[in-house]
Amino acid sequence: MAKHILFDGTSVEEFLSKDGSPAAWKILEDGSFTPDNHGDIYSKFTFKDAHIHVEWMEPESPGAEGQWKGNSGVYIHGCYEVQVLDSYGIEEMHPYDCGGIYTLYAPLVNACRPPLEWQYYDIYFRAPRYDDAGKVTEDARATIIQNGQVIHNNIVLYKSTPGGLGGVVPQGPLMLQDHWCPVRFRNVWVETL
Repeated sequence: MAKHILFDGTSVEEFLSKDGSPAAWKILEDGSFTPDNHGDIYSKFTFKDAHIHVEWMEPESPGAEGQWKGNSGVYIHGCYEVQVLDSYGIEEMHPYDCGGIYTLYAPLVNACRPPLEWQYYDIYFRAPRYDDAGKVTEDARATIIQNGQVIHNNIVLYKSTPGGLGGVVPQGPLMLQDHWCPVRFRNVWVETL
């Protein structure tokens, strides 16, 4: 197992913009970084099976509702979105709430903290398996922990989700979404399994 640090508070050089140019997200004084309306970014580093760690902070969004409350996303392989959103206090969770696999699965519990508190995902991902002809023989799977609580347990990721880099792949990057909200990220790394 090898840990690959994608963001440690000092540089965004491990990420690219969708067009392949250097990532332009803004590094803040506290060592976090934010999209600053510079578009989605994806890691130069690609992986198969992995333990992914991402920390984020939701902004205060007075007057905002639904998908405009601190919206972002963590895309495994660039194609499966784990939703990032201010869903603090919501009782009935849906696939588009924080921790949801966007459009596919709602989280098992609402593990969200209030805005302006750091939160984290630990994602244990098993990449899809392929035969010699390039056909998927086993779909990807994931177990996801948010703030110490299991929110998905060995779920089957049977298709890609909207907004990513494309369809299912055997090896891919970590993508962070810019949804025009000032979400902050820090301590982003991938440990290959």
